[in-house]
Amino acid sequence: QVQLVESGGGLVQAGDSLRLSCAASGGTFSRYGIGWFRQAPGKEREFVAAISYTGGRTYYADSVKGRFTISRDNAKNTAYLQMNNLKPEDTAVYYCAVGDCSAYGCYPRLFTFPGQGTQVTVSS
Repeated sequence: QVQLVESGGGLVQAGDSLRLSCAASGGTFSRYGIGWFRQAPGKEREFVAAISYTGGRTYYADSVKGRFTISRDNAKNTAYLQMNNLKPEDTAVYYCAVGDCSAYGCYPRLFTFPGQGTQVTVSS
């Protein structure tokens, strides 16, 4: 069973950048699609970005398109989320997850969340 550990979160100011990492163990990382989701206090978990198991397909929420970039290094069993031009509304706990988007969208129910998340706080 694959385990994921997120890291790289922190407290930054609006306009700053962060790179989140998602390190995998216990499974064959290169066989899994990876997604990033986030959950702000009092809100439901929402999709941020996803990448196919080969890295050939990527998906983004409209709210982060052009600012965030998802990538993966299968040799290092790690996925990344580069976040640029951060905004206060990006404040949330960020989770990486195993799964794939469907033709209908990238819903949390299509993914498994084995990690604890990493906090990202963006001050204005």
